[in-house]
Amino acid sequence: MLVIGLTGTIGSGKSTIANFMQEMGASVIDTDEVGHEIYLPYTFGWQKVVEAFGESILTPNKSIDRQKLGEIVFNDYAALKQLNDIVRPLILKSVKDTLEQLRRKNTDVVVIEAALLLEAGWESLMNEIWVATAPENVLYERLNIKRHLTELQARQRIAAHLSTAQQIKYATSVINTDLSLDELKAIVSSLWKAVKRKGT
Repeated sequence: MLVIGLTGTIGSGKSTIANFMQEMGASVIDTDEVGHEIYLPYTFGWQKVVEAFGESILTPNKSIDRQKLGEIVFNDYAALKQLNDIVRPLILKSVKDTLEQLRRKNTDVVVIEAALLLEAGWESLMNEIWVATAPENVLYERLNIKRHLTELQARQRIAAHLSTAQQIKYATSVINTDLSLDELKAIVSSLWKAVKRKGT
């Protein structure tokens, strides 16, 4: 089983690449979705986050308001580290459990989509690391349109990542996503064919 770690700064186009990979036959583990599950009301992860940051981060239905939590942690490095120390081990356990299940099913290719893959030190789980990139102005535009973030909020979130130059040092493949969807899909398709030729 070949495990591809797909990473890149927030807004870099990872999800689009992952969707293409899924269409082509890969199994995808989206760590953002795993994170959402960890934040579900009254789970162990939810409890730990609420204990750390207080009930002011909750919506009326007791869900964690990720925007409120983001405003706290992206303005305070110590708070961000505290959150990561709670959440990352839980995400990692879930990812490892899912990988084991997929291995038992004789899955050929798994893509782990994780914005903070390198920051979390998970690269040893991967056979390859693909890094999605885009120019800063494109990142700001995407984050404004998709997540309604201001440029300042976008900058704060991007600052939580390794720089693109640092990410690329770990990369097996670097994918510039500042392209049309057809052009991007063609690049991903080419990489997919190369993966399949390796006999996975």
